[in-house]
Amino acid sequence: MKLLRVGTAGAERPALLDAEGALRDLSGTVTDIDGALLADPAALDRVRAAADAGELPVLDAQGLRVGPPVGRIGKVVCIGLNYHDHAAETGATPPTEPVIFFKAADTVVGPDDTVLVPRKSVKTDWEVELAIVIGRTARYLESDEEALAHVAGYAVSHDVSEREFQIERGGTWDKGKNCETFNPLGPWLVTKDEVPDPQALSLKLWVNDELKQDGTTAQQIFPVAEVVRYVSQFMTLYPGDVINTGTPAGVAMGQPEPKPYLRAGDVVELEIEGLGRQRQELKQA
Repeated sequence: MKLLRVGTAGAERPALLDAEGALRDLSGTVTDIDGALLADPAALDRVRAAADAGELPVLDAQGLRVGPPVGRIGKVVCIGLNYHDHAAETGATPPTEPVIFFKAADTVVGPDDTVLVPRKSVKTDWEVELAIVIGRTARYLESDEEALAHVAGYAVSHDVSEREFQIERGGTWDKGKNCETFNPLGPWLVTKDEVPDPQALSLKLWVNDELKQDGTTAQQIFPVAEVVRYVSQFMTLYPGDVINTGTPAGVAMGQPEPKPYLRAGDVVELEIEGLGRQRQELKQA
């Protein structure tokens, strides 16, 4: 299934994109697309049954905002330097264990919402990423099979980053990752049954119609199953939590001087095979 949330920010309603591309209203079937729903197999079965029976009302998508596909996210866990080609372009040694940092859940916005360039920023960068959405409480998982059993589905994530704040201002990476609007997510939460191999997905990102990133999840140093298993050794993952799994080569930081960092007025578009497409116009904070 392709699940999404539509409507004004803070008042989104649950919806489903059917096989014919029609937008269907789920608000009469479930209250929201969130951790409670993802952890409830019976509720998900009701959604599937209603969709298969053609019982869900059609929504007019014209002019309808698409919000983040998951509501009430508890935490956004991020994996740094997780692509061989991205580590190479930044001159970093590939990590021997996953690099973990966090984004606050309030950085998450809709896939086409405005992204704000922070005040005094000169190095705002783009990063297309595969997001994992957790479907079952996960702690101390022991195998790849067990890890994948705890995944609800996948989404497109844009891990917007301010490199000066991240690298040159001291401390951890977090101050370059948590500026407002710095994590567009969606358009859809695609359930894992529609993604048979998360290590065979193409990722692309354009800035002002110029292709900047063109990669594949096959380049991940730590694949999806290992990421979920590993993270569960250090923290409990709850239904509705999100894990951003890293970005392929092609970010501004990895390009020759003068590096083409983002400015107000730029337009970023990104997509992952089978998971949908995002578009953001950048404005000054």
